[in-house]
Amino acid sequence: MPEVRLAYGRSFLPLRIPQGATVIESRLLPGLDDPDAAVRRTLSAPLRSPALDELARGRRTAGISICDVTRPYPLRAVLPPVLDALAGLRVALFVATGSHRPCTPAELEEMLGADIRNAVEVVQHDARRPEQHRRVGTLPDSGGPVELNARFLDQDLRLTLGLVEPHFFAGFSGGPKMVAPGLASLETILDLHSPPRVSDRRADWAAVEGNPVQEGIRYAAGLAAVHLTVEVTQNRRREITGVYAGAPWEAHAAAGAAVREAVMHPVSGLYDIVVATNGGYPLDQNLYQTIKGISAAARIVKPGGVILAAAECSDGFPGHGAYRATLGAYPGPEAFLAAVPHLAPSPDLWQVLVQARAQARARVLLHTAGLTDAEVREAWLEPVSDPGETLARLLREMGPAARVAVLPGGPHVVPFPTGAR
Repeated sequence: MPEVRLAYGRSFLPLRIPQGATVIESRLLPGLDDPDAAVRRTLSAPLRSPALDELARGRRTAGISICDVTRPYPLRAVLPPVLDALAGLRVALFVATGSHRPCTPAELEEMLGADIRNAVEVVQHDARRPEQHRRVGTLPDSGGPVELNARFLDQDLRLTLGLVEPHFFAGFSGGPKMVAPGLASLETILDLHSPPRVSDRRADWAAVEGNPVQEGIRYAAGLAAVHLTVEVTQNRRREITGVYAGAPWEAHAAAGAAVREAVMHPVSGLYDIVVATNGGYPLDQNLYQTIKGISAAARIVKPGGVILAAAECSDGFPGHGAYRATLGAYPGPEAFLAAVPHLAPSPDLWQVLVQARAQARARVLLHTAGLTDAEVREAWLEPVSDPGETLARLLREMGPAARVAVLPGGPHVVPFPTGAR
């Protein structure tokens, strides 16, 4: 039997798969030979924008929105050229946590390196502190408030650094998400992630136009009047494949087009068993994030089939947020889905909604070192100690005609049946 390596934590899990199984990965684009030079080139000639050093001229302060530890944005490669172009300005890095926990000192050190960490101010956004936000407008479709980090808004020059990857209901990560939800208040985040938005069929992987989640995010982010964004794309080896600096919408759209070409993967029909990961660390550091890999697998599993997921979950559920409490308020996905039409927006409800929809379609089994079997069951999932033995057992039960697909990199590829989007 052939063997695949499943991305898991900071390493891999080997898994023997049956002959004829479909291994689904994103197209491997080549990494840039000189990322530093590529960043400097695009900063000097950005899309639909003056060069960064021109934008900086005559200004005193600059705020840069950066990803938190859940995204592998290559800050050590991109920030030095950006900071060089901002020489003479007082720079603050705003960690766009959204509703996530703040990064630990060790995580900040790993993300930034000691030199950058000590050279600039680092501000960790806290969505749950109303006094940190300023109301700048109202969402036109829902009437909800747009409240953004006041200190970021007060910077003379505002930049965002985003990693553009497919996102399971916002279309793509990066871009405007670095402002909303990244630097938004909890009330704004709840509106942008409300059940009506997330439940809309247009709120889907790699979908932008007409997507009510992405359109709400874009409207909210537009009120921050970001001057320049630096978007990067990566291959499955975490190598930088492209740098897109420029006016926010144009740069994000260019990066998204490149990502779409690499990650959208047509398959022939649906599968009885889909093995999936959450792409390894940092994305698989908790169960909340792991729903992304499960969601990707649900796109191609047969109704009544099985999703076999593997994610380390070194940060548990995690301990912060309301994801675990929301799961615990219902006996299972069926009861939760029945209650959704009557629920007001609440923190992390969106993740439970996506999980429940996947479980309405298929059984979901989970192999993890970060949660006990009891905790996995508490999350409505079935614990698995040995993925290889479990896969072999499922194949014996289903018979030789069972179709198997494997997503070794999890949500870094977007499979879809032929004839579907």
